[in-house]
Amino acid sequence: MAGHLGFSYIGVIFLMMLMIPNIIWTKHQPKGYDPTGENKILLLFERIGQVLVCTCALIFSDFNIHDTWQANIWLIIAFLCMLLYEGFWMQYFRSEQSLHDFYSDFLHIPLAGATLPVLAFFLLGIHGQVIWMLFSITILGIGHIGIHLQHASQLS
Repeated sequence: MAGHLGFSYIGVIFLMMLMIPNIIWTKHQPKGYDPTGENKILLLFERIGQVLVCTCALIFSDFNIHDTWQANIWLIIAFLCMLLYEGFWMQYFRSEQSLHDFYSDFLHIPLAGATLPVLAFFLLGIHGQVIWMLFSITILGIGHIGIHLQHASQLS
C-alpha cells in the first residue's frame, strides 16, 4: 500500500487531462469570478493537496497499466471520470462562461469541475493501491470541493 517508486505514464496522462483545461480556463474565467474571499484553511488544504497529488501521480509506477483487465477496472473507471471531466469543460467553454456555468452540474454530477477530478484521482489511488495518493487526494478534495461549495453557495 505504500507504493513503488518509479515513473507513472498514467499519472502524466491524468495530469495533462487535468491541467490543459485549467490553463485554457485562465483565459476564459467566468464573469465576476473573485477568489479573494476564499476560506484560507480550505485554500491551504487545496494547495498542499495539489502539490502532493501531482507528486504522487508522477513518482509511483503502481498507477501504470497492470497485466490483466480485471486488475485495471479501477483505472478504467478513473479514466471514465476524467473523460466526464473533459466533457464538463467542453460544456463550460461552449457556454456563456458565467459563474453559474462554472459551478454547474454535469450529467447530474454536482460541482462536476471539482468532484470529477477528485474522484478520478481517488480511484487512481485505489487502482495503484497507493495510500499516499489516497491521503493526498483527500486533502485536496477537502480544499477544492470546499472552495467550490463556498462559491456555489454565494450564487443562490
